[in-house]
Amino acid sequence: MSILRGLLFNLYFLILTIIMGLGAIPIRLMKRQDLALSYAKLWSRAVLFGFAQLCSVKIEVHGRDNIPAGPSLIASQHQSFFDGFVWMNLVPLPTYIIKAELTKIPLVGPMLVLSGMIPVERSAGSKALRTMMKDSARAHASDRQIIIFPEGTRTLPGERHPIQPGIIALARQANVPVVPVATNSGLFWDRSPWRKKPGVLKVVIGAPLPSTEGRNGFTTALNEAWDELCATHELPRNTVDNSVELQRVS
Repeated sequence: MSILRGLLFNLYFLILTIIMGLGAIPIRLMKRQDLALSYAKLWSRAVLFGFAQLCSVKIEVHGRDNIPAGPSLIASQHQSFFDGFVWMNLVPLPTYIIKAELTKIPLVGPMLVLSGMIPVERSAGSKALRTMMKDSARAHASDRQIIIFPEGTRTLPGERHPIQPGIIALARQANVPVVPVATNSGLFWDRSPWRKKPGVLKVVIGAPLPSTEGRNGFTTALNEAWDELCATHELPRNTVDNSVELQRVS
């Protein structure tokens, strides 16, 4: 059944993306960021509606009251493509930090740029970090909420990866609330494009992190916040710190 659900959803997603991608052409010609963002929000709602209905997934969001008004930095766990859609309608002015490759997707890529997402060319090293910080400062000046995945990659449910330096630099520069977010999205929207499983998908939003000093202080505070959110809401979270092993291998 999980494969059948995946097939149905993939067909829905493909047709929806083609239709809405073509419908976005007039907005791209007008170069209106506000319209592009509203259109992206509509597309995201449609994607998640299809996902919930076709795959028998109930989406629960806990802790909305912890989202501060104005600019913020949303530090979310990342297990699934689901995480790239859900925040489009959880905050008023979302700005995802995304892989630059996504901007090259036909129909979708140009709208990501126009709607204000921040592409990062990860192979560019320190130059990419400087560009990301500059673009993020501009986004925060416009009262936008930046969504970043601090581990830098999708992880398996419960898996731990090292916190990447980008979010630490952003938090230090921006001086805005940093909001930790835990999820179990990987249990239902698998890495395989063909498997979708039913159940209760949770997005759990924690209170903004306390002020910390240095990289180690920030990393510890974020991991402890994720640990607490996962324990409280019964989300998978390994007790063994995989990041230590990953750092040894690298």
